[in-house]
Amino acid sequence: MATDIATATAQDLGTFRKETRAWLEANCPESMRVPVRSGSDYYWGGRNASFKNDEQKQWFEAMSAKGWAVPHWPKKYGGGGLSKAENKILGEEMARLNCRPPLFSFGISMLGPALLKFATEEQKLEYLPQIVNGEIWWCQGYSEPNAGSDLASLQTKAQDMGDHFLVNGQKVWTSYADKADWIFCLVRTDTETKHGGISFLLIDMATEGVSTRPIKLISGNSPFCETFFDNVKVPKSNLVGELNYGWTIAKYLLTHEREMIGGSGDSTSNLSLHEAAIEALGLENGKLSDASLRTEIARWSMNKAIFDAAMERTLDEAKMGQSIGAASSFLKYYGTELNKDRLELLLAAKGFDGLAWEGEAFNDGQVARYFCRTKGNSIEGGTSEVQLNIIAKHILRLPSK
Repeated sequence: MATDIATATAQDLGTFRKETRAWLEANCPESMRVPVRSGSDYYWGGRNASFKNDEQKQWFEAMSAKGWAVPHWPKKYGGGGLSKAENKILGEEMARLNCRPPLFSFGISMLGPALLKFATEEQKLEYLPQIVNGEIWWCQGYSEPNAGSDLASLQTKAQDMGDHFLVNGQKVWTSYADKADWIFCLVRTDTETKHGGISFLLIDMATEGVSTRPIKLISGNSPFCETFFDNVKVPKSNLVGELNYGWTIAKYLLTHEREMIGGSGDSTSNLSLHEAAIEALGLENGKLSDASLRTEIARWSMNKAIFDAAMERTLDEAKMGQSIGAASSFLKYYGTELNKDRLELLLAAKGFDGLAWEGEAFNDGQVARYFCRTKGNSIEGGTSEVQLNIIAKHILRLPSK
């Protein structure tokens, strides 16, 4: 009997794969199957959302109609309600066609999982469908000028005023804060204890007293901002979880952020390493002419394949309800190093052309700019040094002294 059920399940999944492949081929526009050159190529949604072209709009609306903007979330929150196996198949078939995500959102990759685990049912029903429908562009308010790697030292304060909180303070490195509609924010609600005095608030960026200021990076392009809170009134209904329970939520959310950053190891610029090297150096007897670079690219490709296998295993474990815990630090660190190595190899392949900073012939210095940007991967989501300490302590079980 068990064998019959397993066979039926395999047959159902085979049918699902066949139907999914056919649907994607019929509905994903060609322009949504080309490499993403920058964050502006994604559809972010939000109050002031606009599509780059009709095909981007068509792709988002088609995927949303099926619930596949966030296929693994429950249907009652606007998701597709797919099983773990079905969601995996959808991801594989989208990757096969190089389909872009129909919606790119920190609400999906970071806030959503935290809301699913810690929010009240009323909060889930209010915010999750808006995330799925692209109605809110979310940003993250964690780091502060004096609270980066030691995040628990944050000082942005939320004072209990009876029917609301009054928030004062500053956040820094807030990605896309100048474009976002809402911010999920860590605030101090108890000054007597460090980790136990932090709460998790959702704040509308349009609230009086919220302001932002962009931060320019060495790459010349930057999504980062400083965010300021000056007597900002926040309803108590915007508190996620219990008061002073924010550190637990923050740690849970950080595992998803680190997983997201680690998983971007081969997607920051979507520049093909192999094709770029061939274009720059040419082939000799069917092989890349530079033997040394050929060896380094082969080594990187093997490391990337190993990383992909580890990522897939960890995601499968997470979908089965297992806590990924310190594994997120491993993925974040290794994905960061892969991304940095990849851009260094691209620079090596392109030579002096890769160092060009602007000009149409050099794609406005895309390689050089992304090379500079990868250095930030070592800091955001927790510095590489912090990740290595976590790996040493919680995975390798090395003594602290």
